[in-house]
Amino acid sequence: MPAKSAAQQKAAGAALAAKRGDMKKSELKGAAKSMETSMSETELEKMASTKRKGKPEHKTKH
Repeated sequence: MPAKSAAQQKAAGAALAAKRGDMKKSELKGAAKSMETSMSETELEKMASTKRKGKPEHKTKH
């Protein structure tokens, strides 16, 4: 599933790095921490690879 905002894409990238062992899991905060435990590496790859151009920084609530 593609990221809906730049913040979501960044969090997915951080979670993916932790899952792969490129950064410590203890360094994760907020959404990235929950994404790392609840999503598979494949799901994180899809979300992290979303282009940020044209995406809002944060998703607006409707």
